[in-house]
Amino acid sequence: MIRITDRIALDEREISESFMRASGPGGQNVNKVETAVQLRFDVRRSPSLPDPVRERLTRLAGSRLTDDGVMILTAQRFRSQDRNRQDALERLIALIRKAAEPPPPPRRPTRPTLAAKRRRLEGKTRRASIKRSRGRPAED
Repeated sequence: MIRITDRIALDEREISESFMRASGPGGQNVNKVETAVQLRFDVRRSPSLPDPVRERLTRLAGSRLTDDGVMILTAQRFRSQDRNRQDALERLIALIRKAAEPPPPPRRPTRPTLAAKRRRLEGKTRRASIKRSRGRPAED
């Protein structure tokens, strides 16, 4: 079991990994060793995820989610297969943790207090008098 939060834990069997050759520089290592990892996780059919978390994760996944509801994460940052596996799993856990956070409550609009209104108007009056004093001196 992979612990995500106190209430959410994923079964390792829900995650499938496939390996492929990584793209980019790396010489012979890139040409002959399958170091890149493609991690697949079925978001829609996972029994480990509560419905609200599943909905938020679907939104967070964006283009990484297929039409079937499978999230695909590709990791090829590192030169070793094991490190790329860890990287892909860490990214999956981070996404699920972010989806597990409840959204903040909607903002309730508030009105300024009477004292705040008075302070604002006093400041405007003070500023106006400073600007008025910059004018030409009055002639007698």
